[in-house]
Amino acid sequence: MNHFMLSNTRYSKDMPIHVSEAGRYGIHAMELLINDMMTKGANRSQLRAKIFGGATILFRQTESSNFFCVGRVNCKFISEFLVNEGIPIDAEDLGGNFGRVIHFSNGDFSVHCRKIKAGGSKQLAQRDRDCWQQAIEKQQQALHSIDLW
Repeated sequence: MNHFMLSNTRYSKDMPIHVSEAGRYGIHAMELLINDMMTKGANRSQLRAKIFGGATILFRQTESSNFFCVGRVNCKFISEFLVNEGIPIDAEDLGGNFGRVIHFSNGDFSVHCRKIKAGGSKQLAQRDRDCWQQAIEKQQQALHSIDLW
């Protein structure tokens, strides 16, 4: 799982991703993720993706604006990248004007996505952190109760 954000305003929604600076950060994150998976024994032909995000949460984008479209550019980038790499998309929830809390389970590869209204993210983030911390602690307790022989 990775998360990338574009902090540079030198991109355009009408410009091909590979020509703009917009693909730099996402491309690095994706290459690092895929290469790390390969070194751990993943079979590239069996890779699958679930993609989430690309929201515009700070202000509303206008159709006439060619800049300040980070969410739209991220959505375009990841979709094009996965098509070009031949990695199928199993699930997606992209765009919009709301944040998302994502929980990925590496046991069964399920993803739980909750949409967040503006202003409510701090309370939800703390609640999710507490919930996930408890789940991690339970998993660790279960691991310690296993007898290895």
